[in-house]
Amino acid sequence: MSDLQPADVMTAAKRLSGITNRTPVLNSRTLNNQLGAEIYFKCENFQRVGAFKFRGAYNAISQLSLKQKKAGVITHSSGNHAQGVALAANLLGVKATVVMPKDAPAIKRDATLGYGAEIVPCDAIEREKITDRFIADYGYTLIHPYDNDQIIAGQGTAALELFSEVGELDILLVPVGGGGLISGCALAAAALSPDCMVTGVEPEAADDANRSWREGRIISLDRVPDTVADGLRPRFIGKRNLQIMRRYVSNMITVSEEAIIESLLFIWQRMKIVVEPSAAVALAPLLSGQMDARRKRVGILLSGGNVEFAKFFDN
Repeated sequence: MSDLQPADVMTAAKRLSGITNRTPVLNSRTLNNQLGAEIYFKCENFQRVGAFKFRGAYNAISQLSLKQKKAGVITHSSGNHAQGVALAANLLGVKATVVMPKDAPAIKRDATLGYGAEIVPCDAIEREKITDRFIADYGYTLIHPYDNDQIIAGQGTAALELFSEVGELDILLVPVGGGGLISGCALAAAALSPDCMVTGVEPEAADDANRSWREGRIISLDRVPDTVADGLRPRFIGKRNLQIMRRYVSNMITVSEEAIIESLLFIWQRMKIVVEPSAAVALAPLLSGQMDARRKRVGILLSGGNVEFAKFFDN
């Protein structure tokens, strides 16, 4: 289980200083007027590799022993974590192997290769089993996408920067896949904005974290979720993540595919920035009216911007 404390996120921030990008915080006057709220978007689409995942990956790999670094690291990921591990390993002179579902977005697969990692393609439901086999055969160290203390602490530095820049918030909306980002962000909130209602947002089709958080036990989906938010498709969250979420997360919400696409189009068309569907999930409760933010100060974690544009321009 996890012994992470809010102070660990601050330690991770010092370790990542000068390595990660301090990503911008943007506003939309249109959205603020529409919702009667102050909305602050933390734009991790401008992070290295185009997503927050680089934070945790570098924080984790940089703390391995010389023996572990020499042997190499492995992970399983559909894309953003894969890229984060690939780049972090490259910068630190460590061999990286990524077990990646065959249907992962091409833009994420190509970038992972470009950063120097070796990819092992697989069926999505087999990725944990194949990863375990490679660890047994080659002695690689697993850099788990979310169930890893150093990953969690690194991801939390995104929210730490947000609070440092804009001050305390009433609500922080965070997209949830395996739970690494929201776990770290909740720890950061406990340190810098203790009254903030940290709220996780999931697609309705991938509601395992929501159900796990409510029932206090890990609930696993029996198939890979079918959602446009490809970064939020893990079938279950991690034990460390659930432990932290149960203590520090205030609420969990699920949103429809229609609400995700509506939020994605708003960000593209009105804010003029490129984010992926997984990032737009965090805005969906506000645009759809599921959450009333009037007279509130609200932070939204835009988790990444790696969009497979070919899907949108097939014709």
